[in-house]
Amino acid sequence: MNLRKLLLTIAGGAALATVLIEPGLAQETTEAAEEVVEAAAGVPAASAYVFNTLLFLIAGFLVMFMAAGFAMLESGMVRTKNVSMQCLKNIALYSIATIMFWIVGYNLMYDGVDGGWLGSFTPKAIPAPDADPGDYSAASDFFFQLVFCATTASIVSGTVAERIKLWPFLIFVVVLTGIFYPITGSWQWGGGWLAEMGFSDFAGSTIVHSVGGWAALAGAILLGARAGKYGADGKVNPIPGSSMPLATLGTFILWLGWFGFNGGSQLAAGSIEDVSAVSRIFVNTNMAAAGGVVVAMLLTQAIYKKVDLTMALNGALAGLVSITAEPLAPNLLMSLIIGGIGGVIVVVTVPLLDKLKIDDVVGAIPVHLIAGIWGTLAVPLTNPDASFGTQIIGIVAVGAFTFVASAIVWVILKAVVGIRVSEEEEATGLDMAEIGVEAYPEFGVGSQRM
Repeated sequence: MNLRKLLLTIAGGAALATVLIEPGLAQETTEAAEEVVEAAAGVPAASAYVFNTLLFLIAGFLVMFMAAGFAMLESGMVRTKNVSMQCLKNIALYSIATIMFWIVGYNLMYDGVDGGWLGSFTPKAIPAPDADPGDYSAASDFFFQLVFCATTASIVSGTVAERIKLWPFLIFVVVLTGIFYPITGSWQWGGGWLAEMGFSDFAGSTIVHSVGGWAALAGAILLGARAGKYGADGKVNPIPGSSMPLATLGTFILWLGWFGFNGGSQLAAGSIEDVSAVSRIFVNTNMAAAGGVVVAMLLTQAIYKKVDLTMALNGALAGLVSITAEPLAPNLLMSLIIGGIGGVIVVVTVPLLDKLKIDDVVGAIPVHLIAGIWGTLAVPLTNPDASFGTQIIGIVAVGAFTFVASAIVWVILKAVVGIRVSEEEEATGLDMAEIGVEAYPEFGVGSQRM
């Protein structure tokens, strides 16, 4: 018999004796006994509720801040004439994801899945503060889940940058955040069929990152490469970004936000064990990112005789994506190895995409798709409850659904309204052609015409 059961037995006996001797004291004795049991368990129930809710809220605003990280990373990686467009797309997609996840996404992902394929097509209702049951605030959970949804759309934004029309992109975001992401998320996090099989994806290497990667890949293929990116002889013409300091700032913001992304996915902070787990997740997450950076630097030095900053930045992100599927179980050495392999993936996959003439402006496909697959496959290396077979089934199922469904939407948009700007608009820059606001008017196209 453990301590909690023993205390409950003693407390029950004391309450019974009190009823027999002095009935009026029975309620007080029972309440005192409950307090003793709660203290023995570590944290009173009310305090656990508060700490769990705070974890969701703090982790949630860290993940929300990743929207700024994506905006800065993309702004630095595109040319000056397209920076305002990337900023607009990122604030718009976050807003759209917020609305769509409320209207349909949350309940489609979590309401009544019960081992199946999807939940209900209903809006999420937030209970009043005095009628909010559970181990944490329902509103805090909703906020935490919706910022993950927005992250998926941010991944697509960077890949298709510099040549996509604004409104068709935003229409795709509506479908991705309201339908596609919640459906595949329900298979695992909503208690669907993948969860029943034993598929494991702690914080979303597949459920979040590869979903965004598959959607981005479908869009990049149908959209085509930027003008001048690939020569007729197959030569790759590098197109430098506008600001490496901005890209670096964006990477650091994303790195910071990832502590909320992975740490918050513990989903509890109401006990000593939970808080210890969150702390372990933090240090493993940090180590994996560091491994991705160092490996990417060493490889680019060895291959190109110079260290490539963009590879180092994406190495950090690939390391973070790689550890996201299982950030709790590994020790620091395994976290370093898992993240380091993410760095290898970036250095190898970026030139491979160029050979296939798939133009990924920010490198999101290597970082979020390929590293996401690797991270999901790596789970059984440290988590004995996971199996390679089940992990592969989950990767293939989520990938096939997302890629095919996304391709269908991209094809429809291309046929109905068009998804690519004209050659003249692409040459002018989307800041002027699509929204009329240049990020750097003193140095932009408008000032050159004066």
